[in-house]
Amino acid sequence: MPITPSQRPTREWPRLIIAIFLVGIVVYPFYHYFAPNRADTWLSLPRQRWAQLLLGPEQIACYGCFVWGLLIFIGRYRETRRQRWAFSLNLLPSEEGARILQEDARPLQRHMDQLLSRHGPFILANMIRAGLSKLTLSRSSEDVRETLKTQADVDLGRLISSMATLNYLVWAIPAIGFFGTVRGLAGSMTIAGQGGDQLRIATEHLKVAFDCTLVALGLSLIAMFLIHTLQREEESLVIDCQQYCLEHLVNRIYEPEIAGNFSHGSEMSAGGMIAGNLTERAS
Repeated sequence: MPITPSQRPTREWPRLIIAIFLVGIVVYPFYHYFAPNRADTWLSLPRQRWAQLLLGPEQIACYGCFVWGLLIFIGRYRETRRQRWAFSLNLLPSEEGARILQEDARPLQRHMDQLLSRHGPFILANMIRAGLSKLTLSRSSEDVRETLKTQADVDLGRLISSMATLNYLVWAIPAIGFFGTVRGLAGSMTIAGQGGDQLRIATEHLKVAFDCTLVALGLSLIAMFLIHTLQREEESLVIDCQQYCLEHLVNRIYEPEIAGNFSHGSEMSAGGMIAGNLTERAS
């Protein structure tokens, strides 16, 4: 069941391509005009320098943390895609004019239980079950709405708390890089104090120090972007689940008091609107 959008999509990726294109048009001529020596670029570095830059012990530790976080990200992102599959299962009646009575809550709950037993847990199904449980006790749509809001807060909090490992890895990557930086600085200062040819060796230690920071910060930027993307997808999932429940559960609850007031001002009786079970009324 598609979710009714409330705003137009931002289309961020096409705007990123346009931004890169505009910056390239402006920067490329100036770089070729003002660059003092275009031969000294990253691509012209010798093989030994590349190995020193990318294959230090701290860099390898950063790679391990990054790959671990990447695997966690892929698993959670695939789970988010699977959760969205629940919107196509028609968990609630979507026909025009269909109404949900208090007597319909138990059959719908059993349908949710069968769904969860076959396909695994769904945030949307758990939210609907919580709303239907409240409907069995109260006919008020306001009470059901508050229950859905509370359940959404619980699910969102569970998603946020399960991000602890990813957040730690994003913190650990630059921390490992800074550890290599401190190690390189300490080694260079120790050797530089001896004077003579040791100054050249101290310079090499400085290269090691700043290489660790460079690689760690680069990986940290990528990891932060992945976490930001994942958090946005999960928050959007919970919001869409709330909207689905609002459209297909809360707004379809039959409240006798409101229907009775409506029947006094119209020729259609409330009993005619809700005759039969849920399947018959939906058809």
